[in-house]
Amino acid sequence: MRSSNQAVQTSKSIGAKRNAPPEEMKDLYLGTVRLLERLHRQFLELVEVELDRLKVEDINNVQSLILFHIGRDNLTVGELLTRGYYLGSNVSYNVRKLVETNYLVQERSVHDRRSSRVFLSDKGLKLYDRLNEMFDGQVQAFNEVASAKDLDAATETFKRLGGFWHTIGGITGRAGF
Repeated sequence: MRSSNQAVQTSKSIGAKRNAPPEEMKDLYLGTVRLLERLHRQFLELVEVELDRLKVEDINNVQSLILFHIGRDNLTVGELLTRGYYLGSNVSYNVRKLVETNYLVQERSVHDRRSSRVFLSDKGLKLYDRLNEMFDGQVQAFNEVASAKDLDAATETFKRLGGFWHTIGGITGRAGF
């Protein structure tokens, strides 16, 4: 098992080893996947710490991110998926919980009763503003250790990886990267 330091070094060297031998490429590839998983968990933990600090106990970190991504928009539940705001399998459960805890308002469409739209309630807007402040602080702190160019490069690599997975998986019907 690699140490986390090795996994970080592995992910840094991907661009430099375009034609690496198959075993080395496999190690780089799987190390990058592990790093992505770990980064995602760390990010969710940061959100959880902020919710604890704000004494928000009626929703979890994933639900608060759904709330944040909705922001000031008025969306259908399907749009949460197609815009990439939520990637889990139980979006209906999480939306229902956000409605039950008064963070979201859900209204049936007047044109299509099968469809409903969601938007943030006043309570949801207050939490959105607090999360937005948290992200502003994180961006400011991150700007001290990395540049926009660094994030652009990482984003392009992750998009290529996502596009690759999309292609080899034969995934259809979902928005690509």
